[in-house]
Amino acid sequence: MRDFGGCDLAGLKVCFVAGTLGQGGAERQLYYMLRELVAQGARPRVLCLSRGEYWEARIRELGVPVAWVGRSASRLQRLWGIVGELRSDPPDMLQSQHLHTNLYVVAAARMLGIPEVGALRSDGIHDVVSIGRVLGTLSLRLPRLVAANSRAGIANAVASGMSAERLRFLPNVVDTRRFAARAASHDPVVHLLAVGRLGPEKRFDRLLRVLGRVRERAALRATIVGDGPLRPELEALAATLGLGADCLTFAGAATDMAAHYQAADLLVLTSDWEGTPNVVLEAMASGLPVVATRVGGMADIVTNGSAGLLLDAADEEGLAAAITTLGTDVDARRAYGSRARAFVEQHHAVDLLGGELRHLYAAAALARVGPARREAM
Repeated sequence: MRDFGGCDLAGLKVCFVAGTLGQGGAERQLYYMLRELVAQGARPRVLCLSRGEYWEARIRELGVPVAWVGRSASRLQRLWGIVGELRSDPPDMLQSQHLHTNLYVVAAARMLGIPEVGALRSDGIHDVVSIGRVLGTLSLRLPRLVAANSRAGIANAVASGMSAERLRFLPNVVDTRRFAARAASHDPVVHLLAVGRLGPEKRFDRLLRVLGRVRERAALRATIVGDGPLRPELEALAATLGLGADCLTFAGAATDMAAHYQAADLLVLTSDWEGTPNVVLEAMASGLPVVATRVGGMADIVTNGSAGLLLDAADEEGLAAAITTLGTDVDARRAYGSRARAFVEQHHAVDLLGGELRHLYAAAALARVGPARREAM
């Protein structure tokens, strides 16, 4: 078994278990972790319940093996598939990338005597509920150590009765070279950007109503990037509100977001719940101020209003007023955007990830040892 003293990443064999490799925030963070591990000389690999999705080819391009373990719909058969893959080449560390893969990781790690890291994304409430109260609670509480991407998620897990010692904050990171600060715009029309899956949690219906109010007060163009089941309904609502092609574009899904950030003046997020949204961090890295609902980890990244303005989710008039304020004040947008970029560089740059992973894996190794043996060490 690997000696984790100091937890040097060179040569470390880390196996991730992922539910999907689609175009989600968790999957982008997985890619960043794998890229950093490879750069540090580690030997990562991925076991995934799905196959043929967006990030799989990109992960393979890093030289990281990806194996499909989702052939069966049976959870037990999937577990045996995971254990079989691990027995042939036991890793030093087993890590889950989604809450719904935590139980596979826990069971396989205990069978093989491997340290494990569970995952907690979003706000620690809605993701637990989404997979069922019983399975969700077990998925959260059974791993010896859980990596959470938001402090709000950690606080909610502790409030539910979980020990704070078993939770570690693993911040989402951004490639600040790819998402570079944009040049200042002097266009009198403010360009708003909203990004996300067109599903109920993102509340794009709220965004459209807010845009309807803002349009009466300021010249604007809005772009919604993303796709999902509610798109026809949202397009119908936009038409009802008089938000035509002259002021609103449904751009669909995008693989290259950098160009969208460069073309925008302001990011708007109107979700009912979040963890630490990748899209917000990418926009901030691009020098965009943010107007958003005060949910999940938003208060941790848009700190004290330094990178933008946060409003209660139900306050549609407040959201409209905030967008109008920043939309009509170029100097304020520039100041917020500059602070947003600086915050990401200091706290969420991808260059910080190696140190975060070293601390996480050292903590996971100690968690496996147990409190009695830790005291004797």
